[in-house]
Amino acid sequence: MYGSGAKTAVEWLVSVAPDPDACRWEWERNPLGVALLPAGRLWDVLILPAELGYPTLDVLTRVVDRPGPVLADFGDARMGFFVPAGTVARWVGTGVRGAGRGTWIVVPYPGRSTGAVRWIIPPDGSGTLVDPALLELAMHEAAASLARESQEEPERPGGPGPYEPPHRPDDPDRPS
Repeated sequence: MYGSGAKTAVEWLVSVAPDPDACRWEWERNPLGVALLPAGRLWDVLILPAELGYPTLDVLTRVVDRPGPVLADFGDARMGFFVPAGTVARWVGTGVRGAGRGTWIVVPYPGRSTGAVRWIIPPDGSGTLVDPALLELAMHEAAASLARESQEEPERPGGPGPYEPPHRPDDPDRPS
């Protein structure tokens, strides 16, 4: 995202900063290409572990063309879904962190690569955010899918049934 799309996204993001000009300056001069922005003004951020976040994003993008801004941290351990302000105060869920009023988020410049955090879906500048109800439903579907996958046992090579490792010839538990 370069050109006018990135500019619009930048203007939308810096509109929450106490000093938008200082935020722009920080983005331009910070070697990491990031700035700290306060959550809870235009948006909150729900932070999911990546093991759930990526499958959740897959579900969301099957339902909506552009679900709203999503960040991933260094190493892809966590993902941040930008939701309407006030969502974190009402969110009830295990394993999900929230950044709302009184917290700050490390945000990369839209359209630029950085080592600390990256946009998976950058903001488009229109104010589109992830719908919390859709996010919750997508999380449930993703979690159910992950649970089904973890319950499936690997199949034995050459036939149905659970896989049993081969026994050594000198193994006393070897079936005769």
